[in-house]
Amino acid sequence: MFHWLEKNPFFFAVGVFIVIAFAGLITVVPDFAQSARPVAGLKPYTVLELAGKEVYKKDHCIACHSQLVRPFKSETDRYGQVSLSGEYAYDRPFLWGSKRTGPDLHRIGNYRTTDWHENHMWNPKSVVPTSIMPAYRHHFTNIADIDTAYAEAVTVKALFATPYDAPNGTKLGSHEEAKAAALEEAKVIAGNMKNKDVKDAVANGQVPEIVALIAYMNRLK
Repeated sequence: MFHWLEKNPFFFAVGVFIVIAFAGLITVVPDFAQSARPVAGLKPYTVLELAGKEVYKKDHCIACHSQLVRPFKSETDRYGQVSLSGEYAYDRPFLWGSKRTGPDLHRIGNYRTTDWHENHMWNPKSVVPTSIMPAYRHHFTNIADIDTAYAEAVTVKALFATPYDAPNGTKLGSHEEAKAAALEEAKVIAGNMKNKDVKDAVANGQVPEIVALIAYMNRLK
């Protein structure tokens, strides 16, 4: 049989391809499936974080910022540990980005605070004098869409088996329970802010976009 294959280059090439492809599949696929699973301790986004993610997308932050630390020393020195595929298990859509007019944000929750984000979004040059980023002061008055964020959480729970309400996981509950939890989370963030209008809005049961956005940014670690 092998002599016959050696005399027929086409079938020999096909046979070699099949062997290599099979070996590649049994080597790559199990590891790929494992790396795509959520990393240990990863929880689904809270409703407030999802609302902040929608603000991030709505105002096209992805146009200038990536969320993908690549395996190069220059990047890990600046941004932290290389990004792992399992860290994006609950991201729909992924916000990897393709351009860095500004820095990568995947680990920003490790080295920036709520206070820093508040100052930066109000006046970027106050914390980064060379910044070319515009101010986003409308985030301090616009109200975040908590209802749509809750609907998104319910959708990904149903369609993608996102483990909301799992033991030791992110609690979702009913619409009213989720809104109450988002407001409590917002109160903690607003408590670390200086803007009086933001504090008053949260005290009155509303969540400004800046609070939701900061919740999302603080999540990125």
